[in-house]
Amino acid sequence: MPNSTATPNFDPAVAFAMPKIDVNALMAAQRRNVEALTTANQIAADGVKTFAALQSDILRRTMDGYAATVTGMMAVSDPKTGAVKQAAFAKDSFEKSVCDVRELAAIATATQTETLDVINKRVVEGIDEFQAIATKA
Repeated sequence: MPNSTATPNFDPAVAFAMPKIDVNALMAAQRRNVEALTTANQIAADGVKTFAALQSDILRRTMDGYAATVTGMMAVSDPKTGAVKQAAFAKDSFEKSVCDVRELAAIATATQTETLDVINKRVVEGIDEFQAIATKA
């Protein structure tokens, strides 16, 4: 029968030992994370700026087109000619709108793709770095 008063062979320093982590490597990885996020944010901000500038240009062109059409319509005295001009204006406006929306969508898609590529690359690198740090510990 074992002696119940015997001291167990338990060393808390061994039982609760933490791996030796390279803090400098961990900090460097975090710095690269922040750099990647900064780059992604800059890409997104540039994309928003480009998108907004194009929207502004589209609005200006649209308003100029409406003004020219209204001026041209006021000079038409024949209702039949006016209807033909209105139909042509409506068709032209619709076609321009579709082109403008496609251009805006292309800017948004390109910006999102580039931003996500930066973040994706950094996440993969970060996982590899963490594995290397954990392996050395």
